[in-house]
Amino acid sequence: MLGKLKRCLPGLYDYYLHLKRKQKLKKISAIKKVPDDKYPEILGKLYEERIGHKLDWNNVQTYTEKMQWAKLYDKNPMKSQLADKYEVRKWVEEKIGADYLIPLLGVWERFDDIDFSGLPDRFVLKTNHGSGTNYIVRNKSQIKYKQVKRMFEDWLDTDYAFNTGFEMHYTDIKPLIIAEQYIEADHGQLQDYKFLCFDGAPYYCWVDMDRYTNHTRNVYNLNWELQPWNQEHYGTYKEPIPCPEGFDKMIELAKVLCKGFSHVRVDFYNVNGKIYFGEMTFTNGSGLDRIIPESYDRMLGDLWSLDANSSN
Repeated sequence: MLGKLKRCLPGLYDYYLHLKRKQKLKKISAIKKVPDDKYPEILGKLYEERIGHKLDWNNVQTYTEKMQWAKLYDKNPMKSQLADKYEVRKWVEEKIGADYLIPLLGVWERFDDIDFSGLPDRFVLKTNHGSGTNYIVRNKSQIKYKQVKRMFEDWLDTDYAFNTGFEMHYTDIKPLIIAEQYIEADHGQLQDYKFLCFDGAPYYCWVDMDRYTNHTRNVYNLNWELQPWNQEHYGTYKEPIPCPEGFDKMIELAKVLCKGFSHVRVDFYNVNGKIYFGEMTFTNGSGLDRIIPESYDRMLGDLWSLDANSSN
């Protein structure tokens, strides 16, 4: 039904999404009024609903369990800085150099401040403080400004700390809109390489394919061997995915960026061997995506030492 609405009445479908975002904003507003000593109880119920078993706060063992603990109790302020898609750029430049940054085209506090006449025909517009808040522009003349403005204003109003299970480091990020240069691989699909890192070392790399159509994900070890586990809602890409040019360099860069953190996901793009930094993610899926088979949730948890140094 929604697919038909999107195809036949895109304007009405966009307004439907706007109403859904407004509903979410109301829920977030209500959750923010809850005393923080109630967070563990609420999060425990959500975890049991999504993962399928109770959460023992005094004995967290698996990856998804430890993620819940880290969301509430790992207060490292660096997490807010590095989850900020604008502020992280300065840190990445200091660590590995500006050559690995996607060129920045502009930054604004409000949608109305954007001078679209000064932007190229193709670019990417995104907010700095959330997840999934990207708008890819391949032809500037086709932008529906009223709809896009409404979408970004909804996103800017969203405190993503309270969106899905108390990802508390997001609440300290000042919302902004940024524009970055549009990048694309020769074959037209921009692959996303996400390095799962523990205690200052990368262990696995997963690759997202067809992100905006039929999203799949393959997980590889650092020898580019396909792994037998995944997150529940992602199927495996059926065709062989070749090891990217410069994979060893990406591993080297991930080691630099993840140093000092007990857990972080470091993302890169690779455009025909040219490596670009993507983002730093401390709460992958908010720890509310089941790892299948379930035994690998424990395997990943064993790699994560919550006592590891969390400063950088």
